Amino acid sequence: MTDQVRIASEPPDQPDVLALLAASDALMASLYPAESNHMLSPAELMGPGRTFLVARLAGDAVGCGAVVVDGREAELKRMFVPASQRGRGFGRRLLGAAEDAARAAGAVVIRLETGVAQPEAIGLYRAAGYVERGPFGAYGPDPLSLFMEKPL
Repeated sequence: MTDQVRIASEPPDQPDVLALLAASDALMASLYPAESNHMLSPAELMGPGRTFLVARLAGDAVGCGAVVVDGREAELKRMFVPASQRGRGFGRRLLGAAEDAARAAGAVVIRLETGVAQPEAIGLYRAAGYVERGPFGAYGPDPLSLFMEKPL
């Protein structure tokens, strides 16, 4: 089934992609207080140094993720696969595509912040070689956040 998924860089302001982002926003709002959510808006996902990826199956958006590159460092943002599509390898494929995009942009490390109430996401990142680290960039300590990184 994952052979049929197509992952490509696309604009995040498409109706079906905006629906994915809204579903992600709703899930995060149900899990964490506003001060522990660090999501970029669709407008913030566009522009130089940003690659927004969409996974499509038979034309339908089934996942998304973004990479923000600053020099030799990249940050993974807005990774999301709806519950109805999980367990099919889409997240793993999106993560690989995001890492490839970061490498292509010259990054040598990729970092992320995720929430502690998302064991599936944490498991995906650990299985892909990400290790825990302290807060980075503008992030401060937060008991609801887990910070991870992986050398590229």
